[in-house]
Amino acid sequence: MESKYYKILGVSKDATNEEITAKYETLKAKYQKERFLEGEVGNNAAKMLTEIENAYKIVMSIRKEQDKTQDGIFSEIEQDIKKGDLQSAQQNLDSFDERDSEWHYYQSVVFYKKNWVNECKTQLEIAIRMNPNEPKYKTALDKIQIKINGQNNSQYNPEWDKSGNAYKTPNQEGEPIQQMGGDGCCQWCCEMAICNAMFNIGINCCCPCR
Repeated sequence: MESKYYKILGVSKDATNEEITAKYETLKAKYQKERFLEGEVGNNAAKMLTEIENAYKIVMSIRKEQDKTQDGIFSEIEQDIKKGDLQSAQQNLDSFDERDSEWHYYQSVVFYKKNWVNECKTQLEIAIRMNPNEPKYKTALDKIQIKINGQNNSQYNPEWDKSGNAYKTPNQEGEPIQQMGGDGCCQWCCEMAICNAMFNIGINCCCPCR
């Protein structure tokens, strides 16, 4: 049902609120001018003016209610991420029918916490395409790109010990060596700084070498 109102306004359901308002204002100005013309043109303009005003009110009302619901779920997702409950966070994300730029941003956070940096980057790129005016998406993408570049330029490929104690790098026999300090420590500190600065979700990560 609501799709017909988007059609009247000449926008897609993926359009931002700003795009919908701009389109509405353009159509409103057009039909307000034409309604004073004689004959069928004037009558049609008056009819269309009523339709677009009604459609705009309905669409924006629906979106306002959706935003309230989404904001509540996003708050739950943020709390799940803080607690490290990525499964619950992902389940909440999967429950969305409409996936806007903020949805892709939070999906990128979940992927980042799983250390899926390439998938994280893809989600941030989608978020930016959908809403290029949100600075936090660009900031997050810049930081994740630094992390990816750092991994690609590294002389070794450290595997994170999930106990949180150290990085493990193979020795000549192929056995992992625990490293405290040095390059491994530096990389851990950098990653935690990216995590804290990038997502700003109240996670306090600290280096195990301190």
